[in-house]
Amino acid sequence: MSYQALYRKWRPNEFGEVKGQEHIVTTLKNQVKYDRVGHAYLFCGTRGTGKTTVARLLAKAVNCEHPLEDGSPCNECASCKSITSGSSINVIEIDGASNNGVDNIRQINSSVQYSPSTGKYLVYIIDEVHMLRKEAFNALLKTLEEPPSYVIFILATTDVHSVPITILSRCQRYDFRRISIETIVDRLAELLDREGIAAQRDALAYVAKVADGSMRDALSILDQCISFNLGEELTYDKVLNTVGAVDIDIYISLFEAIITDDVNKAVSIVDDAVWHGKDLSQFVIELIGFVRNVLMLKLDNDFDVDIASEKKAALIEFGKGLKEDYLINYINILQEASNKLAYVRTKRVVVDVAIIKMCKPQMQKDYSAIEKRLEGLEKKTEQLGDKQVVYVAAENAQSINTVTTTVTNEVGGTTSDKDESGKIIDNLKKEYPEAEYKEIVSIISIWKPLMNKIMRIQRRFIEKAKVVPGDRRSTIDLVFVRNSDNALAIEYFDKKENRTLLEEELSELAGRDIHIGVRAVNANDKSIERASGLDLSKINYDEIEFKS
Repeated sequence: MSYQALYRKWRPNEFGEVKGQEHIVTTLKNQVKYDRVGHAYLFCGTRGTGKTTVARLLAKAVNCEHPLEDGSPCNECASCKSITSGSSINVIEIDGASNNGVDNIRQINSSVQYSPSTGKYLVYIIDEVHMLRKEAFNALLKTLEEPPSYVIFILATTDVHSVPITILSRCQRYDFRRISIETIVDRLAELLDREGIAAQRDALAYVAKVADGSMRDALSILDQCISFNLGEELTYDKVLNTVGAVDIDIYISLFEAIITDDVNKAVSIVDDAVWHGKDLSQFVIELIGFVRNVLMLKLDNDFDVDIASEKKAALIEFGKGLKEDYLINYINILQEASNKLAYVRTKRVVVDVAIIKMCKPQMQKDYSAIEKRLEGLEKKTEQLGDKQVVYVAAENAQSINTVTTTVTNEVGGTTSDKDESGKIIDNLKKEYPEAEYKEIVSIISIWKPLMNKIMRIQRRFIEKAKVVPGDRRSTIDLVFVRNSDNALAIEYFDKKENRTLLEEELSELAGRDIHIGVRAVNANDKSIERASGLDLSKINYDEIEFKS
């Protein structure tokens, strides 16, 4: 007899062998046991999760001559054996992708008029039912709603959203879940034990991870690995070599190069992966998964990720030096690249550009990238000393502006700072009634803790504004001068979700609701002078005592 693939050889022959779908198996067995079998079922779920297998088992159970007490088929009677071998005339399997016309469905409608010569039920299993044409669905409706008592329809689909609601409403719907890595590993270990093949558990875990919740895919990949390493124990390294995968240590090395802005090393690592046979689309997908795992473990070290325990410890250690904003930015860049890879021919170019963008934040315009650039500038200024720092910024590679900033380490600022604080306090007292002044003072007292708490990018943008009391009570206005230097800050706070984040932080510290307003005015606007005289951000919080 010719060789039979593992996924065919070890297809579950009874309900107890179906893994990861216990919620469905229990329901169906109870229906058979208590004679509550429906006339139409819709099995939904991703590939390889057991939809067709369970459909065949249900067909076997309803036609079994001697069903077990729990509703399972006996697998011993003539009906069970014929269904197992695929020779039963009571179970008709139809591929919806290749038999999707109205004439195909009319043939079904005609054949259901004849009761089975043996057995109890005629069971029609229509796979990939979402591929049927609109006319075919319409032809199926009446028969699906009121079939003869001896007919059962089982529809299976990987795309339930393409199935008309008129079909959905006539079926009992069962959603098949992705099978967990642990469940797949246990099943693979069990089958390999029957086959007499030795394998390390971490090797099976990687096979299960690549399978992405599909038992059939896992068995197919395992079959390939066994064939490549015949007569040898299946190890983690052998699985990586067989499927052209990349070890997690390679991803760590790649991101170490990205973090240090080493473009040559990063591109070289990608080059090595390509020459070792790694598909670029899969490489980027796995890279996204790697960054996602680092992010989730950084947020919670106990987060359940689908990797071995020793690899998990390595990711936790690696993530300590990274910020969540950076990781999210990396995921966005890689996701954009992954989307492009689906339809471009120059895949290598897309991946290289993504790597360069991650290494060079100055190429990006989003806020997380700007924050990274600011952090880089801060590190450089620390190396220059704290007496005088010169910032050089180029705009469109045409004009260069040099701004000299005096940096002081004196707590509380210079004498002129203190004088300015006093003037602003006096202005507040003159302009606002006592009750409103006290309310403003309470906001001033938490402004410094707020600046220490919020994200660096928010703080940098707020520093460009004049922070003044708003027209309404419990409102703070950020007043920006409208120019190119403040454009990003204005754009940032124009978005409601960004203002809301700041409002939530401020309200939490204040213990009451405080709202943030944003105003952009021209440089010659008269309101600028008033805003300067009431700028809460210029008050020296350490030295000034607020008195009512």
